[in-house]
Amino acid sequence: MSRVFQGKKAIPVTLVLAGPCQVAQVKKSDKDGYQAVQLSWGERKKITKPIAGHLKKAKLKSTRYLREFHVDSESSYEPGQEITVAIFKPGDQARVTAVSKGKGFTGVVKRHGFAGSPKTHGHRHDERAPGSIGAGFPEHVFKGVKMAGRSGHTQISIKNLTVVEVDPEKNLLVLRGSLPGPRNTFIEIQAADTASSEDDKVKDKS
Repeated sequence: MSRVFQGKKAIPVTLVLAGPCQVAQVKKSDKDGYQAVQLSWGERKKITKPIAGHLKKAKLKSTRYLREFHVDSESSYEPGQEITVAIFKPGDQARVTAVSKGKGFTGVVKRHGFAGSPKTHGHRHDERAPGSIGAGFPEHVFKGVKMAGRSGHTQISIKNLTVVEVDPEKNLLVLRGSLPGPRNTFIEIQAADTASSEDDKVKDKS
């Protein structure tokens, strides 16, 4: 993360290396049943023969990531077409999807925000204990009870992030605020108004 100044006000931002991405495949409603575009980014030293055959039509030699995005029926893309950060401009609203940092096995206070027991006399070493997990009847723990366990490392989407700056020469996208995941993690960026309603169902168990 970094910061930029607008007048005397400091704005926290995150610098993202975005692209350039190449169109690996275009799916159409008449053939595939829906309209989507598959983007390729990055390179690998070795790729499998099925992936090489998949990229042959787009005339791509290698790829590290392949991600598919739903598009409108009016959108027109061609295999091999390059997409850069130039599609964004300052002031646009973006949506970022990534895998959050893993926190390992954590207790209920850190995982679910439990308040814990009072730190007074009479409470011995149970300030962060979960407390009761059920009643005497029906003599089993119901599903979904908040307990200790693994937290983090889940897919998270952050909507309505403002694009502060765009640098097409360095393929940099400056987004306001923080993004999920550690440094050098892989993220998906799309315009906020193009995100499908199915993508709004984000599971966050952290």
